[in-house]
Parts: sequence; C-alpha cells; structure tokens
Amino acid sequence: MPNNSSTKKFDTRFITRTAILLAITIIVQFIKMPQLVTGSIVNAMLIISAYFVGIWSGVSIGLLTPIIAFLVGLMSFPILIPFIMIGNTLYVMLFKTVKNNIIGMIAGAVVKFLWLAASVKYILTWFNVNVPQKIVAAFTLPQLATAIIGGILSIFLIFILTGYFNKSKK
Repeated sequence: MPNNSSTKKFDTRFITRTAILLAITIIVQFIKMPQLVTGSIVNAMLIISAYFVGIWSGVSIGLLTPIIAFLVGLMSFPILIPFIMIGNTLYVMLFKTVKNNIIGMIAGAVVKFLWLAASVKYILTWFNVNVPQKIVAAFTLPQLATAIIGGILSIFLIFILTGYFNKSKK
C-alpha cells in the first residue's frame, strides 16, 4: 500500500508512520554494528519509508540519520553531516521519481555514492578541510555497497509487505 501522492499532507498518519520508521532506524544505529550492516539497514529504511509513507518521510529520515549517527558516536567527522543529508535525499528522490523501483534504487545508490565520494575526495579539500584517509575510505565504495544492499533488502521487504497488506485487505 504505497503512498503515491505527490501532494502529501503531513497528517497524523504520516507523522506516526514516519516516527515509527525513524524509531526503528535509531534503534539500528544505537546497536552500533559494522558499517556494512548498519548502513545497509539505514538505507533500507529510507527506501521503505519513501515507498510506504511517501517521499517526504524518506527524506525526513534521511536528514535525521546523520545527526543521530553523530550523536550516538557512529560518526566522528561532523562536517560531513550536510553532505550525508544531501546523499540520503538524492537516494530517496531518485528511488521515488524513477518509475521502476529497481532502476530507481540503483540510480539513487550510484548517485549517492558519487556525491559522497566527491564530497570527501574533492569538495571538502577545495575548502582546505583535511579529510582523514579512514573517513575517505568509509565514504567511497562502502557507501555504494550499503546503498545497493539496503536497496535490495528494501525491495525484498516491500514485495513481502505489499503482499501481506494486500492479503489483509481481503
């Protein structure tokens, strides 16, 4: 039961569903698993929230997750927060605007990866920010991997949940 409305009202249903999905995402971040696991689940939650609640739900969660990651100690380089926010927004928007979910997810993952890699390798250095090599390594290929894995996981869960929701309507 996806929300396809482009003029989504921020009603009680929207706020409640977004809050529940955000809470699940925060719990995952608090567990502090390896980047591949946490990043994949967070990316899956972005796609799931965009699919079932709407694009602004996914974007909202994508804007909050880097702040939460910093607050719980998952990220030690806060200057990247706005770059991650933009990457998450691009991921969600491409997924939601491309008509084919799989192509949208792949396009979003690639664009997010390119944006984050360019941010740590080029954009921040233009402003004389010394990005530690450990951060560069974490924000290049692992970002593509977590976005693709999270996207695959989300599409699988969307398939299962959509089937469940359709059966429960009958």
